[in-house]
Amino acid sequence: MDFGLSVELEPMEARLADTLPEGEGWQYEPKWDGFRCLAFKRGSSSIDLRAKSGKPLTRYFPEVVEYLRELSVDRFVVDGELVIEIGGRLSFEALQMRLHPAESRIKKLAKETPAKIILFDLLVAPDGQALLDAPLEERRRSLETFAVSLPVNQRPSLSPATSDMETAQEWLLTSGAGDLDGVVCKRRDGAYVPGERAMIKVKRVRTADCVVGGFRYQSKSDLVGSLLLGLYTEDGKLDHVGFTSTITEEERPELTKRLGALGEPPGFTGKAPGGPSRWSTGRTSEWQPLKPELVVEVRYDQVTGHRFRHGTKLVRWRPDKRPSQCTFEQIR
Repeated sequence: MDFGLSVELEPMEARLADTLPEGEGWQYEPKWDGFRCLAFKRGSSSIDLRAKSGKPLTRYFPEVVEYLRELSVDRFVVDGELVIEIGGRLSFEALQMRLHPAESRIKKLAKETPAKIILFDLLVAPDGQALLDAPLEERRRSLETFAVSLPVNQRPSLSPATSDMETAQEWLLTSGAGDLDGVVCKRRDGAYVPGERAMIKVKRVRTADCVVGGFRYQSKSDLVGSLLLGLYTEDGKLDHVGFTSTITEEERPELTKRLGALGEPPGFTGKAPGGPSRWSTGRTSEWQPLKPELVVEVRYDQVTGHRFRHGTKLVRWRPDKRPSQCTFEQIR
């Protein structure tokens, strides 16, 4: 495979762990709140950005393409993270807005909220040497050499890296509510293994008590599929903030009866659930409103735009909690 040209290269991935691994030989890096991206360059006219899924990102980030095109090196493959900073904080929502079909919209956003790429690995050096089999320590030195070899006004942002556990713990404690999404742990003597979970990622475990403001049925079923979660705003409105679908098959029949007895609009008095995400499949857009009486504790890993980024894990029911206690203060 010609690593200088191929855009089929899969990024090395990480498996989730509860705690940071200890001992000699580990390198810790922040897990940035952005889009994972492999960037390929061979000549000023051959530049490609690829998402972790392998899908092309090039058309959505023209300013990043232009930056890479202007670098005074003609060939490399790097692994990094696309991020957008707004008001001193990284904005995942701004990244999502870039995935738009209209080129005019993308160009407008590229000027108003420009993205940049934070680099953390060098896979092909400017001289064309493939570094996948080299240990991380060597690849990191090559990445730093690559960065400082460029003119000052062209130098890319490099992700911090450390072998100090205390520093990694500090990164972990500040993750989940801002620029960081956790900590990535890599073996310093490890090769870059495309497509394999050869790294470890650790995210801060966070929980919140939420009101069940509604639910959705399973697709093609009369049983509950997911619970719709809400938190109260300062002015007493119940806003939809996410969902949880970690319900066992054994629980569904009885829970469906319980929820049916509480059915009453409007469910959410502030921001209400919309239809299904364009990325989801098989989920109905209809939802059933409930009296705001049930409280559940859920575990989540990230908050974006006053909503849980991903689906949450149901920890337990909280009959001891008043719904009015379930406010946004928990996740700020």
